[in-house]
Amino acid sequence: MSSFTTATLTPQPAAAIHAEVPMAELPSVFDRGYPAIAAAVTAAGRTIVAPPFGFYPRMPGETVEVWLGFPIDAPIGAAGEVQPFELPGGTAVIGEHVGPFDTLSETYEALAAWAADQGIALAGAVWETYVTDPSAEPDPSRWRTAVTWLTS
Repeated sequence: MSSFTTATLTPQPAAAIHAEVPMAELPSVFDRGYPAIAAAVTAAGRTIVAPPFGFYPRMPGETVEVWLGFPIDAPIGAAGEVQPFELPGGTAVIGEHVGPFDTLSETYEALAAWAADQGIALAGAVWETYVTDPSAEPDPSRWRTAVTWLTS
């Protein structure tokens, strides 16, 4: 995990699929969703400009609500379950998680503690950017995930 930082973000157009599922079903939603989103982006004549993300409007409970998608060069129209989306702008704290997805909670806890130490209040929305493609890097200990948490 790298050091944490704050950043001012500009809104970013994206193409995404919305889902609310039990946490155990999230990997299959991602596995099915990302190829469908990439195909819709290509069909719309748009370009993916950054790695995929999972945007969580609120912290998970019995279910997890997520917008999974890709940042793109310009907005698109809806195409089936693929919807136009925008990663929000504003001030955020950002940290990098290195390791398997099932240890991401450690980075969330450390990022929240760091923000509190800095006197920064966190908002509910957070997103993960999956910097490392697990199909290209088979070793989960080397996976990099950026965690971006909006401030209030």
